[in-house]
Amino acid sequence: MNGKEIIEKHLKYNLQSWSAQGGLRPKAIEKADNIYLWDYDGNRYTDMSAQLVNMNLGHRNGEIGEAIKKQVDQFCFMAPSYAVESRSLLAEKIIGLLPENMGKVFFTNAGADANENAIKMARMYTGRNKVMSRYRSYHGSSFGAGNLTGEPRRFPLEPGIPGFIKFFDPYVYREKISFGSEEEAGAYYVEKLREQILYEGADSIAAIVMETITGSNGVIIPPKNYLPGVRKLCDEYGIMMICDEVMAGFGRTGKMFAFENFDVKPDIVSFAKGVTCGYVQLGGVAVSKEIAAYFDDHVLSCGLTYSGHPLACAAGNACVDYYAKHHVLDNVRQTGAVLGEILEDLKEKYPIVGDVRYIGLFSAIELVKDRETKEPLVPYGKDPEGKMGQIIGMLEERGFMTYSHENMILIAPPLIITEEQLREEMAKMDEVLNIADQTMR
Repeated sequence: MNGKEIIEKHLKYNLQSWSAQGGLRPKAIEKADNIYLWDYDGNRYTDMSAQLVNMNLGHRNGEIGEAIKKQVDQFCFMAPSYAVESRSLLAEKIIGLLPENMGKVFFTNAGADANENAIKMARMYTGRNKVMSRYRSYHGSSFGAGNLTGEPRRFPLEPGIPGFIKFFDPYVYREKISFGSEEEAGAYYVEKLREQILYEGADSIAAIVMETITGSNGVIIPPKNYLPGVRKLCDEYGIMMICDEVMAGFGRTGKMFAFENFDVKPDIVSFAKGVTCGYVQLGGVAVSKEIAAYFDDHVLSCGLTYSGHPLACAAGNACVDYYAKHHVLDNVRQTGAVLGEILEDLKEKYPIVGDVRYIGLFSAIELVKDRETKEPLVPYGKDPEGKMGQIIGMLEERGFMTYSHENMILIAPPLIITEEQLREEMAKMDEVLNIADQTMR
């Protein structure tokens, strides 16, 4: 098939996520390698969002491909009740990457069902029913994960499940209060959360679920004392602290897991994306030794046909090995420092840039109409004039492929990107922001 035929069939037979179907203009991709994609006309594009922030190790990675082929030659599937080498090894490796309080892993198919099973385990373990999560969050779009989600993608699921409570993020840039220090901001948000816990009834709350660093909703990095403060609240009230590391985990921030940047130990960690980098879909829930021991004598009422799929686990083993063997975290820290410098320069140059936030190779540019008032370039949950779409389109014309959410442009390339590649692509961002600054404010 040629590119035109593929696009025609795509539009005729596929329902594409998060889109009104009538205006779609997908690209047909013929091949991909490293951080690049090519369409059927030979045009090259750079994957500056690592697809959906999951292709951490880039496209066409030979070591991952060979591991999958080797597993195919052995067998492709074995039910979760059988012991399988790739599954056993990957669980061991993941527990080895986590803090010493973690005990076992339950594998899922992706991030959404990882979060669903995480809250299910917390409710079984604590005997409590309420779950708290944040407004500017995305935890998946299945029914349970969608109720955890705080942003507008939860609306089609409402009325939702009783017991899902929302609280506000530590979004210092948009807070009406001017804080004297980062520590003061962190203490403020922790105390507001404490107040809400008390109003909800602390003994009814099973878990507090947070994207360790808010992802698509703006790469919101919490004050450094915020997560330790939440950890203390959870300890005080017997609440399970669940860190959603689906997007931020597996090296994205320069640490293997984002919570390591804040010196905390969660009770439960959900993960997906970077564990297999999209080569075969896989997610999982890691639980503390205490929770794991609880299920020695209590039934774990969780199950999935494809839990710990052997092909996915083979890919996961290769990915985990690749991170270490090729010193990927070192590259994230080095190129991430360059990215931060470039972003700060863009903020200085263009008034349309209200804020830039970055940690490792996880970053967002927040666009505003007015830097003084911080009025967003587009209203929350809306883009009536299609401004963000136009900006993403201008980037695409230059071969810079990423996506936007609300008034944010996400920049989260594969973790193997070089400094030279990064500078080449960010020059395109500079060019587009210059145009947007002159025409859209």
